Amino acid sequence: MESRNRSTNQERGGISTRSTRNLHNYALDYAYDGREVHAVKEKVLVVDDDVHIVEIVQAYLEKDGYRVLTAFDGRRALEIATRERPALLILDLMLPEMSGWDVMRALRPVSQVPVIMLTARDDPTDKVVGLELGADDYVVKPFDPKELLARVRAVLRRVRPLEEKAPLTVGGLVIDPRRHEVRLGDKRIDLTATEFAILHVMARHPGTVYSRLQLLENVQGEAYAGYERAIDSHIKNLRQKLEPDPRKPRYVVTVHGVGYRLEAGDAS
Repeated sequence: MESRNRSTNQERGGISTRSTRNLHNYALDYAYDGREVHAVKEKVLVVDDDVHIVEIVQAYLEKDGYRVLTAFDGRRALEIATRERPALLILDLMLPEMSGWDVMRALRPVSQVPVIMLTARDDPTDKVVGLELGADDYVVKPFDPKELLARVRAVLRRVRPLEEKAPLTVGGLVIDPRRHEVRLGDKRIDLTATEFAILHVMARHPGTVYSRLQLLENVQGEAYAGYERAIDSHIKNLRQKLEPDPRKPRYVVTVHGVGYRLEAGDAS
């Protein structure tokens, strides 16, 4: 199915299976054009069964200073992610051996590594499932490698320690940006990078209502058209982890027709 989607998307610009062959040399020229390469940053694992897409993404990431690991099937991706502990995972959904969804299901109980889904499947249901499994962002093929690079930078900014920011307390919630840790009473709550960033934004001003676009702008630095509904999936995940009864939220409250606000957790 993915190969059919890639063929259909080929006319739309960006990277697809056929267009990768034409862009391959361009990407390598861009990445290795003699300009100064940044100091090595974090490790990023790129997983796709299309070698040309992997090479293009690798070229752009390495130009920006990242150390890149690669895998071409889901089982190998899970092995590398478990052993190498990358700072971020760029993960295609339609993979041989083990699907991207199954990689996420296996990874999330043991790791909160940020994940950007990279897929030719433009079905909203696929995006929602991926986000609810704990993905931090998604990019649909064909894509602009520079946009993907911007997404990588934005996601990694969320997980870097924010030493200048003191812990925030809202009711029984303690949000510590420096340690990237959330506690509810004596219980530690494991959040993905994006879930943590959303919670931290709202905790800075408890009771303030944030629209989806405002949350996107605060979390990603830019509100990408069509991505505001992804916030709903992250909010759902937050409630599953924070709320005694996610169907009757006391902390992350919906303001219908407007957005969301963070409350102290008093019964409503």
